[in-house]
This record gives sequence, C-alpha cells and structure tokens, in this order.
Amino acid sequence: MSEVCFEILICFLAGAGAGLGTGFAGLSAATVITPMLVAFLHLPAYQAIGIALASDVLASAASARTYAKNGCVDIKNGMVMMAGVLSMTVVGSWLSSYVESGTLGGFSIFMTWILGIRFLFFPILEPKNTMLRRSSMQKVCAGAAGGALVGLICGFFGAGGGMMMLMVLTMLLGYELKTAVGTSVFVMTFSALTGAISHFALGDTPPIRLLILCMIFTLIWAQASAKIAARSSPLALNRWTGMILTSLGTLLLVVNVL
Repeated sequence: MSEVCFEILICFLAGAGAGLGTGFAGLSAATVITPMLVAFLHLPAYQAIGIALASDVLASAASARTYAKNGCVDIKNGMVMMAGVLSMTVVGSWLSSYVESGTLGGFSIFMTWILGIRFLFFPILEPKNTMLRRSSMQKVCAGAAGGALVGLICGFFGAGGGMMMLMVLTMLLGYELKTAVGTSVFVMTFSALTGAISHFALGDTPPIRLLILCMIFTLIWAQASAKIAARSSPLALNRWTGMILTSLGTLLLVVNVL
C-alpha cells in the first residue's frame, strides 16, 4: 500500500512540474517527468521517456487550446515547423533505443537544472532581432530546419524539445513570447504523439498505472497554468518556470549523487 501511495505522489509531483512547465513556457513534459520517474521509481529511461511523451499529448493540446482562444497560436507557420519536427522525431526515438538507460536519464536530469537556470537568469522576453523582416521563403526554411533539429532532440532525449522550439520561434522567427509558447505547444501536441507511438512500438510498454497517472496530473496542471499564463507578463512566466525547474533539477541531482 505504501509503495502505491509513493508512486501516486511521485506521479503527482512529476505531473505538476510538467504541467506547469508546459502551460507557462511550452516546455516538453519529458523535461520533468523523465528524470522524476528514473530517479524515484527507478523506471528504465526509455520507458520513462515514452510516458512523458504520452503525457505531453493531452497537456500540450489543452494548453494550445487555451492559447488559441487568446489569439496566441500561429497555426500557419506552426505547420511548417511541425513538418520538420515530425520527420525527425521518429529518427530520434529509434536512435535513443540504442543508448544506455543511464545516459538518457542522466542527461534529462542535467537538462532540467540547466533549463531552470536559463529561465531565471536569462529570461526570454520580447525578441530584439531582424528576422521579422526576412522573406516568407526564408522563414519557411528556418522553421523547417529548426523543426527538424527540435524533432531529433525531442525523440532522442525526450527533453529539451519545447525549449529548443521556443528558442527557434523567438530568436530565429521573431515571435513574442506568448505566441511562441502557444505555437510551441500546438506543434508539440503532434510531435509528442509521434514520439510516444514510436517509443511504445520500438520498446517495452511502460506500466499502465504510471502512464495514466502522469497523463491525468500533467493535463490538469497544464490546463490551469496555461489559463494563468495567458494573463501574466513574460517576465513572470520565466521566473515561475525557472524556480520550478531549478528546484526540481537540484533535488534530482542530489538524489542521484547520494
């Protein structure tokens, strides 16, 4: 009984962290769920990534719906990036099946801490570049290339895809933060679905109870945080997400060292 309660607690905390990251900053749920399941439940990293990607599907879809209601989703250009993402997510998932579990899990934990520091001290605010003046063809090429890189990272590591997509949208394509987040979660809905199917097809099926718990908790927190994010300033979104990920990353690093 105590073991079941512990699993529920870990899935709740992982879902809360993942949902907040997805709703506030368009981060992949795998950034939080993967290291949590690996560190506390000792789940194989490949299975943990599959659960995280599956949780990302509903959470990203719910967040995208909320952002779309506030006019913060660019579906047209998002479709271009999606083509690049989907084309490489399956490749990334296939490559990750040949990497040792400890390597994938360790990278996920380290990435969680790094992303938290990034948001706290180097927040992504309004873009200050000249990409908005480039031609439509240049934007299409940049979006497709950036999407391909994001898909490879998302499928291989199960983490960092949302952050990479956010960087492409803000730094390369010149989006303001809220539209970048909304477009990011829109694309991640489909990339996460592709990645999850690939993981389950190429590897072992993860424990169903953990899968369902993580999906439910992530969905609840993602929907709630997306509603808050739609009414908040970009700086506040960066600070909140940074504090959550830095605290979680530090805890996971300590647990793994001990």
